Amino acid sequence: MSERIATVSRDTQETRITVTVNLDGTGKLTCETGVPFLDHMLDQVARHGLIDLDIKAEGDLHIDDHHTVEDLGITLGQAFARAVGDKRGIRRYGHAYVPLDEALSRVVVDFSGRPGLFMDVEFTRAAIGRLDTQLFWEFFQGFVNHGMVTLHIDNLKGFNAHHQAETIFKAFGRALRMALEEDPRMAGQMPSTKGCL
Repeated sequence: MSERIATVSRDTQETRITVTVNLDGTGKLTCETGVPFLDHMLDQVARHGLIDLDIKAEGDLHIDDHHTVEDLGITLGQAFARAVGDKRGIRRYGHAYVPLDEALSRVVVDFSGRPGLFMDVEFTRAAIGRLDTQLFWEFFQGFVNHGMVTLHIDNLKGFNAHHQAETIFKAFGRALRMALEEDPRMAGQMPSTKGCL
């Protein structure tokens, strides 16, 4: 496979974001979003997905974290779509179950070319640190719409909101890793009977 690296920038009146992704990385994260718990979650994606992420984000955090979190999901999705290319030879589908103490989450991803988010999570707290837990949906919605993927996220159990979120992001990273891996049996073929994705 050719080098799967992409850089995307998004510049609006609300945010200025630049994301570089290397889908064949070592799990390295360089991140400055101004939203500490989000940085912690992105570290899980990088580490467990073996994806290198370089993220610089400035947003109107004096209002709240919403625009920064949502626009980061959008920009990250665009970068993934660009880096993965035409998807020949990848596994396409990925899934993972990840526990953390009492919490357990399942994430399933399909690089289908069709955006869809199906998220069944009832966080036990409205915020983790200062981050509104509703913004996780906004992040993933931005990612799927611009990454052109179908994503199912289910928190199966858990009462600690930090653990709930961390299992989701770790499972997301692991599912991405599986879906984006080169499948030697595909030998560069398109993983679809349609011939395109």
